[in-house]
Amino acid sequence: MIKSTIFFDPLIPTSVIALVAGLAAILIFISIVRRLSGWAWRGFAVLCVLLALVNPVLKTEDRQSEPDVVIIIVDKTSSQQLKNRPDQNAKALDHIGSMLEARTNTATRIIEVADVTGNKGSLLMSALSDAIAEEPQDRLAGVIVISDGQIHDADLVPIINAPLHLLLTGEPEDWDRKLMVKNAPGFAILGEPVVLSVMLEDQGAAPKGSFAEISLSIDENPKTQYKIPLNQVVEIEVRLSHGGINVLQFSTPEIPGELTGQNNFAVIQINAVRERLRVLLVSGVPHPGERTWRNLLKSDSSVDLVHFTILRPPGKQDDVPVTELSLIAFPTRELFLEKIDEFDLIIFDRYRRRGLLPATYFESISDYVRNGGAVLVAAGPDFAGVNSLYRSPLGSILPGRPTSRVFEEPILPIVTDLGHKHPVSQGLEDFAPEQGWGRWMRQIELEATSGDVLMVGKLDQPLLLVDRVGAGRVSLLASDHAWLWDRGFEGGGPQAELLRRLAHWSMKEPELEEEALFSTSTEAGLRVTRRSIKNEGILELEVTAPNGDLMSFVFDETSPGRYEALVSSDQQGVYRLRSDDLEVVAALGPIAPREFVQTIASAEPFGTILTKTGGTTNLISFNLPKLRNIRSGRPAYGRGWIGLLKRDAYTIQGVEIRRLLSPWIYLFLALSSLVFGWIREGRAN
Repeated sequence: MIKSTIFFDPLIPTSVIALVAGLAAILIFISIVRRLSGWAWRGFAVLCVLLALVNPVLKTEDRQSEPDVVIIIVDKTSSQQLKNRPDQNAKALDHIGSMLEARTNTATRIIEVADVTGNKGSLLMSALSDAIAEEPQDRLAGVIVISDGQIHDADLVPIINAPLHLLLTGEPEDWDRKLMVKNAPGFAILGEPVVLSVMLEDQGAAPKGSFAEISLSIDENPKTQYKIPLNQVVEIEVRLSHGGINVLQFSTPEIPGELTGQNNFAVIQINAVRERLRVLLVSGVPHPGERTWRNLLKSDSSVDLVHFTILRPPGKQDDVPVTELSLIAFPTRELFLEKIDEFDLIIFDRYRRRGLLPATYFESISDYVRNGGAVLVAAGPDFAGVNSLYRSPLGSILPGRPTSRVFEEPILPIVTDLGHKHPVSQGLEDFAPEQGWGRWMRQIELEATSGDVLMVGKLDQPLLLVDRVGAGRVSLLASDHAWLWDRGFEGGGPQAELLRRLAHWSMKEPELEEEALFSTSTEAGLRVTRRSIKNEGILELEVTAPNGDLMSFVFDETSPGRYEALVSSDQQGVYRLRSDDLEVVAALGPIAPREFVQTIASAEPFGTILTKTGGTTNLISFNLPKLRNIRSGRPAYGRGWIGLLKRDAYTIQGVEIRRLLSPWIYLFLALSSLVFGWIREGRAN
């Protein structure tokens, strides 16, 4: 396309030209007023000179027309897959596409927006910003968005110098029911009530109703049914029955006619912790290691410690009155018979039988362990003698039998192969000094009768044994010199870490279970960890997805006794995980997926955007508008139509500039006019 225009290219400053033109105009005016002859010819000569000075030129441009750009944003997120919205998407896109094909000199750019990781919702404005940044602003004719209107980045609207129109999916009669958990604490006290706020909200053109049923299951246990009012926050009290992660799933039945059942459930995870751990520490004789036990237990603010040290056995004869031996009498009956079940752990530190505790008390302690309690014995030299605890009814639950031999010499604790797998001693070497941990100076020789040997010492004799007895647990440490690690003897060692793990394993802390299956939710999926001290072969994981599909995975060994597998899936909800006889449930995905928080189609989030750009909303189920070309500043929509700017943009391929007339022609015309004027004046005279 060729386009020509005329413009002036002055040969001298325009101020000088204006001065000359002004003087000439004054002189001509005077000549006219005084009726002087020849003024017209002289005026024409001045005009020719002025034209020569302003130098009019002709500019010819070779222009190439550029097409208008129309951006179409198609929402294909999860909420746009509900009901007949995919068909509406396709219908609207075909309609707009066919009309844009008929529009001359138009380029169409289609942007499809799908779900993104991280529960971020519909990010249509971010996609539009990226698209606009790649296109020239002077060619943008308009933006058409096909969506349900529920966007989550309305605050990121780009600057648009063209109308934006929304083609809204959905139906006027759409409705949906949504289950929400308003508060979800990350931690709760084991056994204590936890109050959760739950709400059932009806959105859209919902049928009339006042109440609805919801159910609650904890770790896939039998469900508890509740009947709650609609559109009101209701408080529900639950109690967590086991320590560690508890998976709670609320659900409500899907009603025929509602948009989706994806938001009819809510999954939360709460970590149950013990409020207080009650520990009874009984020391048979004062020794340097006694303070180590006390410091360890008192350093944990969640531990309630009851500590007794036997300073004067009943057989000792002296003149000190019994009432002056201690501040309070030793309440043996209350502790070992009446209130023994209130303790989570009983520790015997270098204790020997002295007649203070009768056999019935030790039988009570044995029953306490079998019923779920825990006992930890730190053995001293007396454990090998005739007054050993092993020779009491407590011996029936201990995992090691003393041989009456005591090694009074340096010994180096060594973790066994089984100990490298067991959570009590796994990775214990990582806490040792660079030169390795120091030696102990005493060991009581034991013969392992049951349980697991985690550490050995002199002559590979058992040094640390653990065992399960009934529903309870027992630990036996065959030395009273672990405190040497705490004092830094020969470099010291992880004494505090070892004793902490022993105590917490005895109290059944979930993170120290030797046979365990647990999972962590990540962006890549569920990372499942399997801990085992017995299995040597290939470990498999069976996964039941929320929709009932079964999947199988093989664990990879990451360290001795520890295996991991990654469960990748795009389904959000509750997964059931099974490996051998272990079974747990886990939740993948957010508590409330953002795409299903608001499912009813609405143009409200686009309100500000449409006002700023001059666009409008059209409901696809009602009608699909026609397209019209408009000029900037004109209304961008009307009844049954939406407007796109006619930009008429172009690029210049070449430019040619030349003078309209040669300077010699202007000079000739000026001189000719002067000469003709003189001739006329001469004839007149």
